[in-house]
Amino acid sequence: MTLSEIDKIFRDEAGRALATLIRLVGDFDLAEDALQDAFAVALERWPACEVPDNARAWLVNVARHKAIDRIRRQAVFRGKEQALVHELELNAQAPVEPPAMVDDDMLRLIFTCCHPAFAPEVQVALTLRTVCGLSTAQVARAFLVTEEAMGQRLVRAKQKIRLAGIPYEVPERDTLVPRLEGVLAVIYLVFTEGYVATSGADLMRPDLAAEAIRLGRLLDRLLPDRAGIKGLLALMLLHDARRAGRQTAAGDIVLLEEQDRSRWDHAQIEEGLRLVDDALRVPGRPQPYAVQAAIAALHARAPSYEQTDWPQIAGLYEVLLRINPSPVIELNHAAAVSMVDGPARALDLVDATTARGGLRGYELLPAVRADLLRRLGRNEEAREAYRAATEATQLKPLRRLYARRMREME
Repeated sequence: MTLSEIDKIFRDEAGRALATLIRLVGDFDLAEDALQDAFAVALERWPACEVPDNARAWLVNVARHKAIDRIRRQAVFRGKEQALVHELELNAQAPVEPPAMVDDDMLRLIFTCCHPAFAPEVQVALTLRTVCGLSTAQVARAFLVTEEAMGQRLVRAKQKIRLAGIPYEVPERDTLVPRLEGVLAVIYLVFTEGYVATSGADLMRPDLAAEAIRLGRLLDRLLPDRAGIKGLLALMLLHDARRAGRQTAAGDIVLLEEQDRSRWDHAQIEEGLRLVDDALRVPGRPQPYAVQAAIAALHARAPSYEQTDWPQIAGLYEVLLRINPSPVIELNHAAAVSMVDGPARALDLVDATTARGGLRGYELLPAVRADLLRRLGRNEEAREAYRAATEATQLKPLRRLYARRMREME
């Protein structure tokens, strides 16, 4: 087995393996260190032999024993540490994946990251680090802070989990619902990292997208008839259904207007459309994820890019701005408006949002401006914006797309 194949296994299995280890050892840092030790062992052994049938179970078992070894190597054992070793040894025969639905390890980890004791930005940072597997430097970049500052923030969060005794569990139903909004947000965050990676050579991480969809299905079974859950699940399914058409064999981005729609997963689209209808029929105030899913449904239903119902999409973004206003939604709304009223009107909206400071540091802002300027024939300004967009991203397929756009304007 090649190193690249082993690396893919690591990326695919790391999140759920870490979630299981945290359940077993009860400590974020110990679990992360032990999993790294297990990865090191795998790198030594797997190239020369066949990979185990259940790579995740193998990694968890090796890491569990590495965790025991780490504790035993400490010079002085306190009673609590001895008890932890005993518990770990008892867990040696425990199944890697508990059978009960609410015992799902990744769902436990997400609910832990979304504990109300943490501010929303800490919940997001913990999720990016532990569930998505981003490095501390990558998380820091997402928050526009230094790596050292983010490292300290993550350390404090993990200490709070340990010292405050924050339970690693899916809470009971009466305490689950108040935390649901944060949980849905981080599941969508996991999906987004799978849909468009933060950095690297690959546009997508299908493992993360699939995991987010799995968790969405799990929540839908756990809490049926919730418009937010059904809306989020529909949104993820509809976006993910376009995966096969989103890049070339060489890994270059294929924009929506250029995609071969016959390559889309139409069975998954049908499932997503049914869920959109279900979400919109739930009584009460429209839920943001349901409205976003309705927008995705219009894209999915359109026979071609030119036949997309852009006026209705722009109108749905206006609804979304009323119920869940944010600068990023304003930017998406402007992109839809550009297809209805033209790029000049959209550029005015983007610049108005920028002037209010709402999109400061958002890495896709210069790319949106560049596209609007290109369509207006303001090529020199567009090239400057594409250069800014290139500087703002560490994702290689995006950089190649921007370079292609600049060549087209020469």
